[in-house]
Amino acid sequence: MSSSMLTRRMAAAASDASRPRKVVLVGAGFLGSYIAKALVADPRNRVLLVSRHPEKLYAALRPLGAQILAPHAADITRQDTLAPALEGADAVVSLVGLLAAPEARMVAVQQEGAGNVARAAREAGVKRTVLMSAIGADVNGATAYWRTKARAEEAFLENNSEATIIRPSIVFGPGDSFFNRFATLAKFLPFLPVFGGGAVRFQPVYAGDVARAVEVACRDDPETLRYTGGKIIEAGGPGVLTYREIMQLVLRHTGLEGRRAVVSLPYWLGMLQAWFLEKLPESILTLTRDQVKQLKVDNIVSPTPPLNATPFAQLLAAFPPSLPSSAPSATGLASVHDVLPTYLGSRRDAVNGKRTGGRVGGGFEEVRRLTEEAERRKRA
Repeated sequence: MSSSMLTRRMAAAASDASRPRKVVLVGAGFLGSYIAKALVADPRNRVLLVSRHPEKLYAALRPLGAQILAPHAADITRQDTLAPALEGADAVVSLVGLLAAPEARMVAVQQEGAGNVARAAREAGVKRTVLMSAIGADVNGATAYWRTKARAEEAFLENNSEATIIRPSIVFGPGDSFFNRFATLAKFLPFLPVFGGGAVRFQPVYAGDVARAVEVACRDDPETLRYTGGKIIEAGGPGVLTYREIMQLVLRHTGLEGRRAVVSLPYWLGMLQAWFLEKLPESILTLTRDQVKQLKVDNIVSPTPPLNATPFAQLLAAFPPSLPSSAPSATGLASVHDVLPTYLGSRRDAVNGKRTGGRVGGGFEEVRRLTEEAERRKRA
């Protein structure tokens, strides 16, 4: 190869490395804010938020600067509304999910809606597609949640054999709906309930670590694709906890340990409660029979992963953040024991010099401050 040809190829590679990249996040929610932060750590990335009502998340993320593009409203149950947003995109991430809904709604959103995203991405020529699924996804699963998540995975891989599937356990971090929900319930209920002794196991994973994995999966260089192309990544944190242990952690970090009990209820009673509660408008008390069923099955990384799996921790270790000075630390997976005290209850309040009764402050600045504090603790 002549020196002039080599020079031209090197110049072309350098030009491609600096070319702006459009990344579309479909679904506006808690995890989306962490993913957007991880993506804009790479100055090439431009992030477009897409959902039925993306304005709230967009307003919260505007402090991140011009890399956050003006949002696009779309309905994922109508594929034609997605096409304008995906035009010229380099990567698409589907974050759409429902924790509690009738099966018909689960099918329409988590299964067919995700399929619409996958097909629209293929038709738009998008190279990198990423689906946020869940541990337990199974077409023969006991609940509509698991079955529709698995069908969504199939749709993504059918439309792009290089798609990446990420299956997290419960996700925690400032702004989460899991730990914050139980912290709020602990203030008003005389006890926190668990079912069947609370022996089912979880592997809580930090939102910032999941976001880092998504950012890596959006890259399109050959080395990264070797780890992410067509792969399933089960995302779990560094520790496994039982449901009872999680409730005890919530009480400890809200200053209610010793003042509230963790009480085990039989599964049949949980199913009876859920039969009634799932008929009421959704609220902090919402519980469905499918959710009770899911609490019978461990929600941890599989000890026998599929052949096309990439270990979560291995992926993050292989590909450090694009901009280490502002992205989450690459020193290992964050532990719930280190992060939870930074945003739940009494210890956080003591640091801030105020009493809030366990309430979590709102707003992007609060989430950003707490996230940075969590990451400092992680590095310590």
